[in-house]
Amino acid sequence: MFNSNSGYHSFGRGLGDALIDQNHDLFKLHYYLFKSTEYQFDGKVDIVYLSKLYNIYFPQRNEFDLVHFTDPRCRLKPKSVKSKKIITIHDLNKVHIKQSKPHRIKAYVEKVRRYVAQCDRVVAISKFVAQDILTYMPETKDKLSVIYNGADRLVVPENHQPAYLPKKKLLFTIGLLSVQKGFHLLPCLLKDNDYELVISGPETPHKQRIIEEAEKYNVQDRVTITGTISDDDKAWYFKNCSAFVFPSIAEGFGLPVIEAMHFGKPVFLSKFTSLPEVGGDKAWYFDTFEPEDMQQVFNKGMREYAETNPSEAIAAHAAQFSWEKSAQQYLQLYRDCLNS
Repeated sequence: MFNSNSGYHSFGRGLGDALIDQNHDLFKLHYYLFKSTEYQFDGKVDIVYLSKLYNIYFPQRNEFDLVHFTDPRCRLKPKSVKSKKIITIHDLNKVHIKQSKPHRIKAYVEKVRRYVAQCDRVVAISKFVAQDILTYMPETKDKLSVIYNGADRLVVPENHQPAYLPKKKLLFTIGLLSVQKGFHLLPCLLKDNDYELVISGPETPHKQRIIEEAEKYNVQDRVTITGTISDDDKAWYFKNCSAFVFPSIAEGFGLPVIEAMHFGKPVFLSKFTSLPEVGGDKAWYFDTFEPEDMQQVFNKGMREYAETNPSEAIAAHAAQFSWEKSAQQYLQLYRDCLNS
């Protein structure tokens, strides 16, 4: 949870809070955090603070019955503890993005394989990720399970207004401004309409590519890149947008998709990696990234949404993904692992 604008932070906070709530004194919980981590769980759980020295020797190596490594970065290495061990794998996106050289992709997969081999159970956050794991690490078959992420039900404080207040009907997206998120593909959706597009998230040099695409369609005055935003601003944009647009080509789950669907909003997604699994039949999908095709999917979807008003069905779909449900499944996995 080092970076408060990352998906790992959202996962750690959402699951961590829910584990505390659903535990009912079943386990004595300890969380492993950076001292600088923005969210410290309000003193509701014992905390062990990260030290780089712990990868040489972890003084509490024998004190835990089970250790759950909540992502494959493993700030504390699995070999550093003597206990039952579980690891959650969020994605193997490097093998899909293929921007790295082949030897780097191979090294990445081998690193994850090494950590997985040292753990008793492996959790994938979607069936898509589970299939990736089986493709590259078939030896995990008998210890692999799927536990979907939850997603926060965001609430907008009364009378709240975001730092940037849109002037027109709003299309919204959020995430790291990276090539794989596909935000440079979105300005074409503003052609021949009066929507504006707000893109939020940590900025990178890819921002310039997005600006160039907006200029190409002469819609630069209707594209706003806000940088990182507060949770309250994010909630406001989800609640007040006309649609959420997310043409990412590499997602292990896609938390913002469910956050938008909690508000009953139409979501327009790529058909790649886990997104069709998460959006199900309550989302619209870009079959290609050709501008005309994307415009056709968007215009058709907005018409269908207006004609059929499926907001309640979309919100009901999102309700399947709750942190409470995820926590209950993890707690059961902890019990099963300890009893095996």
